[in-house]
This record gives sequence, C-alpha cells and structure tokens, in this order.
Amino acid sequence: MTDAAITTPSSASAQALERIRRDVRSMHAYAVQDSSGLLKLDAMENPFTLPAPLQRALGERLGAVAINRYPAADRQQALRDALGRHAGLPDGFGLMLGNGSDELISLLAMACDVPPMETADGRAPAIVAPEPGFVMYAMSAQLQGLRYVGVPLTADFELDLPAMLDAIGREKPAIVYLAYPNNPTANLWDDEAIEAIVHAQGEGGGLVVMDEAYQPFASRSYIDRVARHGHVLLMRTLSKFGLAGVRLGYMMGPQALIAEVDKVRPPYNVSVLNCECALFALEHADVFDDQARVLRTERDRLLGLLPGLSGVRAWRSDANMILVRVPDAARSFAGMKARGVLVKNVSKMHPLLSNCLRLTVGTPDDNARMIAALQASL
Repeated sequence: MTDAAITTPSSASAQALERIRRDVRSMHAYAVQDSSGLLKLDAMENPFTLPAPLQRALGERLGAVAINRYPAADRQQALRDALGRHAGLPDGFGLMLGNGSDELISLLAMACDVPPMETADGRAPAIVAPEPGFVMYAMSAQLQGLRYVGVPLTADFELDLPAMLDAIGREKPAIVYLAYPNNPTANLWDDEAIEAIVHAQGEGGGLVVMDEAYQPFASRSYIDRVARHGHVLLMRTLSKFGLAGVRLGYMMGPQALIAEVDKVRPPYNVSVLNCECALFALEHADVFDDQARVLRTERDRLLGLLPGLSGVRAWRSDANMILVRVPDAARSFAGMKARGVLVKNVSKMHPLLSNCLRLTVGTPDDNARMIAALQASL
C-alpha cells in the first residue's frame, strides 16, 4: 500500500465531516447549564419531589413494567385517554404523544416540509412566530429546511398585531406558533390579537399551534376555544406539570390533522417507563395541582417583592418564571451564581431582552435565597 492510499483517523474524520450539512456545522448545540452544587432556578422545573409514599408506589409500579418488550398499544392508548380527560379534549379531536414538546415541534416541521417545487411561490414553506420566543421553533425550521420568520414583540413584550398580520400575508406560512404563555417573557397574549392571527392564518390555509407548555400556572387556556377552528392545534407538556425528567409532550387537534402528523412520528417514541410515570402522575393529579398552587402563590409574592429592588423591573407572569431587567445582567448573573443560585441570562437571546434575566419560581426557601442573591449582586 502506498503512502497516498493510507488514510489516518484524523483525515478520515475531516472527510466525513464534509458529509454533514454546513448549516448544521455552523449551529450551536442546545446548551444546558452546569448546575452542580447550585440552587437550580434556570429551567422552569417543578422544585417539588414526590412524597415518600408515592415514590415507593411508583418504584414498585415501574419495577413491574416489562422493559424487555416494546411499548404496548393498549398502554399508550390508556395514556392518550387519560391525557384527553385531564385536558378536556373536545369531541372529534385526536391526541398524539411526543418525547417532550421538542419532538412534536420537529415532527410538525417534518410533516409540513412541502418541496419548493410543490408550493405556489416556489419557496420552501415558512414558520412564523413572535420573538423572543421558544428557540425550538426556529431550530426545527432550520433543521428541516424551512424558512423561519421571527416577528419582534413590542417593547413591553406584547404581540405586534400589524407586524404579525403582515408576515402572515407576505409569507403564507405553513405554521404560526403562539406560545400561551410565552417563553421567556411569561405573559399571555391579548385574546383579540390571537383571534385576528388565527383568522388570518386560516384564510391563508395554514396551521396555528398554540403552545401551552406552562398551562398549570396560567389564568387562561385556549382549550375552550380550540374547537371553533379546524386549523388550530394545541400542544402541552408534562414537564411543567412536574415531570420534566420523564419527557412527555402531547398535541391535540382535529382528528384528521393529528392523524396526518402522527404518520411521521417514530414508532415507540414514548418508552414504557415514561408512559407508566405519566399515567401514575395523572392518577395523582391532585398532588401536582397542590404543588402548582404553591408555585402560583410564590410567583405572585415574588412579583410583589421584585419591584422593590433597586433598578429591577419585573414583567407580569402567567408561568412559573419571571422576566426581570437589571442594570447589568452579566454582573447580576455572575454574582448570583457566585452566591450559589443559578438563573438564566437571556440578555443575548434578542435585542428586546437587553439586560434581562429569567428567574424560575421555586419553593419559599428557594425564592428567599434567590431574592437575597439578586439583591446582593445588583
């Protein structure tokens, strides 16, 4: 064998990298902050663990699960039925499961990725969403080769209705996402603005996806209005319910639409352990409802305290997080971390979020530590 024919591992890797899409190579992976040794208040997680008796009961139940078998259709259907009852699924609507809402967002992009030669204007389909918003809307569009069009909110993080309607009319998007409440701003949108957007998107023949990830903490839900429209899907997750580690999302909508999107779902995407954990939690929904009630009370208490801190502005919240603006976000973030409290510095996510931090609502003790750390770091 000649020297020219020898391929070293490093050169082989370099050649193989050329097979990976350039846009993927230019992307940044979704970053998860290291929370070792810190009070973790950066990811909107439920801070409460299961009571000890329920821990034992869940352990026994999971121990009896047939993990040597693929997920059984009857248990998956039992979970869909339980979620439908829990959410108040309208008659004639279907429900599909996802490995968290992230997977459902990716599946929607995949299902709507019509080849450009089949579209009316010869362009790739578009996804429109207000921004700042959930990063997965843009990421799923990019990975699937769709166009993402972000429409900036107003300075007070409200929907810019004229700009949204202009984007819908101009782009004819396949999907419009409306997070209700929004992440990271934590607010609910104006109902009249939502209905105007839903109507405009329906006129253009596209889908509207209402993302209710933070529904356990919100004062309103779109579930009572979703049946009025044949083009609106409603997405939820059990992550904020209290099962962030289980990774279980679900999407509801007219049966015909759900059936088509469900065709691109990977088989067995929800494991037997995830399924049983979710069923167990729904059987004990009162425990999680009590936890959400405590967090809503703590959120309102924080909203009363935060404006009293020098230089801090807090926006209203219908989620288990609060967006605040401080004089120097980088300094406050670093100062809080040095004092053992990890929050999220979102100031680089979008120009509208300049000097903003996102605070997760925790237990009363957690929140006392967070307020003290924030005050000391201003």
